[in-house]
Amino acid sequence: MDRKWLTVIMNTLVVASGFGTMHMLEKFKDVVIAHYGITEAMMSYQQTAYVVGLFVAFLLGGTSLFKGSFKRSVALIVSFAAIPQFLIPFMPNWWGIVALRFFQGFIVALVAVFSNQIARLFLAERPFAKGIVLSGIFWGGIYGINLAKWASHSYAGWKAVEVAFLLSAIVMFIMLALWWFFVEDFEIPKEKHSAKGANVWKMPFTWVFGFTFFPALWIVFTLGSFTLHNVDFSDAQLANLVMTLEVSMGVWSIIMGYLGYRLSLKNTSNRGLFKAIVSVMTTSYALTFLGLFILWKGISANDYTLALLGLAITGIVQGTGPAFWTTAPAAYPKEIYPEASFALGLISNSANAVAPNVMFVLVHGVSTGVTIYLGMALLGIVLLLASSRMKLPVEELGDAA
Repeated sequence: MDRKWLTVIMNTLVVASGFGTMHMLEKFKDVVIAHYGITEAMMSYQQTAYVVGLFVAFLLGGTSLFKGSFKRSVALIVSFAAIPQFLIPFMPNWWGIVALRFFQGFIVALVAVFSNQIARLFLAERPFAKGIVLSGIFWGGIYGINLAKWASHSYAGWKAVEVAFLLSAIVMFIMLALWWFFVEDFEIPKEKHSAKGANVWKMPFTWVFGFTFFPALWIVFTLGSFTLHNVDFSDAQLANLVMTLEVSMGVWSIIMGYLGYRLSLKNTSNRGLFKAIVSVMTTSYALTFLGLFILWKGISANDYTLALLGLAITGIVQGTGPAFWTTAPAAYPKEIYPEASFALGLISNSANAVAPNVMFVLVHGVSTGVTIYLGMALLGIVLLLASSRMKLPVEELGDAA
């Protein structure tokens, strides 16, 4: 296998092992509630902390924390997930676990630093490579869920939590060690070397395009729980719905990444690559509409087959991800696109910080919820069309910014 594509596979495995932390604690809900004597509402705080951590990770991306040595940055990010994973089973206080879950959310910074690496390795192939890496988020979710299920069946009570968390932490460090030997290091600039004083935050394009991915993340981070809370299916059927959504998003990430690659081959100029990005994201949002309508019908009729089909199609919303995360190297001068990756990530991932709570407050019925989701998909398309009419930063500043 070509070394570049081997690097992509290794990146994907690191992402998958890290994102195994995403839902694992929830799968031990009854054990955790009994162990700490907390309420279900208090239990939900750990997931809220994790999601807020996802957002803060991009905020920190503008600092020197995840800059300098690429390999050091990846090791630091993985440690933010793995060390708390070691500590969680032994925390005497519930609020300590909530704090550790916040730091585990920093694992999402892998998305931005791997985007910088892929931009160095590929050109037209960037969306495909990124789609494979991003699919690791969902393979990781599946891995974490199944590891928790295995531990629950093999061990009783809190022992199951200890085994699952310690084993997954060890896996993270093993994957990091293997990855370390396969990849080459490079420097992520700590300072912008811009003769023109370019500031990605002062560019209108950054804000408009940054929000094109906001609707997708709104849907990704809330659709599963929204669906589960509005259907009356068996536990096995509910588990299948969760698994279907995770698999769907992983598969669509790869498929739409490949489509982005094929479209990018037609024109590898900055504008040509950006047109491919907009096309893939717009197509993903348009097909998300179809999936949402089918899901709406399935939930309203309490029809398991339709709900399953709706989720399988709606998972294409994640097809926006590979294209979005290849935007910075296509649209910004090479000296500032690493910073632009974190800026775009921060703007789009603000959805993580607000969507779950807003949906909880505003949504009191299925129709209201699905209408919001449809509105989000439409917003994504409108913003994409608006951004396609703007000058790219690289066109305004040149590649020597």
